[in-house]
Amino acid sequence: MARRREQETVTARIDTGVAEIVPDRDRPRAFTLVIDGTPQSHVDLDDPGYLEFEYVRRMAAAIDLAAPRRQPLRVLHLGGGALTLPRYVAKTRPGSSQRVVEIDAALVKLVRRVLPWSPNPRIRIRVGDARAELAGMRDGSYDVVVGDVFISARTPAHLSSVEFVTEVARVLRPEGTYLVNIADGPPLAYTRCQVATVRQVLPQTCLIADGPLLRGRRYGNLVLVASRADLPVEKLTRRVAGDWFPARLLHGDELERFTSGARAVTDRDAQPSTPPPPDVFA
Repeated sequence: MARRREQETVTARIDTGVAEIVPDRDRPRAFTLVIDGTPQSHVDLDDPGYLEFEYVRRMAAAIDLAAPRRQPLRVLHLGGGALTLPRYVAKTRPGSSQRVVEIDAALVKLVRRVLPWSPNPRIRIRVGDARAELAGMRDGSYDVVVGDVFISARTPAHLSSVEFVTEVARVLRPEGTYLVNIADGPPLAYTRCQVATVRQVLPQTCLIADGPLLRGRRYGNLVLVASRADLPVEKLTRRVAGDWFPARLLHGDELERFTSGARAVTDRDAQPSTPPPPDVFA
């Protein structure tokens, strides 16, 4: 039997650093996008429904529960990476209309060349700053907004304030869902403030992460889910608990205790997210 030819890592300088597209040794046409040493996205070109990263599966679970199965959605992705979630939504909810905002034009070109997605006029890419692009969007135009913006492994401060979340809420439909990827480490002070910030605008919130991360024992990714409408907390709790790497969901009194003493941040005092420890991705 012929051996599969090993693919090589593609390395390129992009606008925000150095990108590597690294082949997955276990899946023939799957790759990880790494920027400045930080893994950003994983995609399987043959199976966009396969999601390698735990936090992405948790976001996908929330999207799955945002509407009846296979019902098309209007989704806004702030932060593009390798388009993992847009590809997933296109497969699981055919006919969905999606817009992706990515600040790095060179990254968009690299992903389009090395990790092409199926021609789909319903996935539109806009190069620009997430907040600036939000300002020009219509009120109530999206079912889901995904916030997953990182530059040098940190979310910029201007995407972490009450004013920014107010803009997100403006473009969401009344029952729409906002999903945020938060990268943080002990003592999770940034996460606590982000929960307080988001819930000031979108009061129905829950937080998803694995137990050791929630207990402040390591650095990692947490997913914040928020809406004006009631969230499918019970179903989402079961989904994330049944994952390959089980997670906990904090809601109600548990989330109140987690955020006790944290205050919402505004443009005046917002800070970038917590940088990863030097050896976290070694």
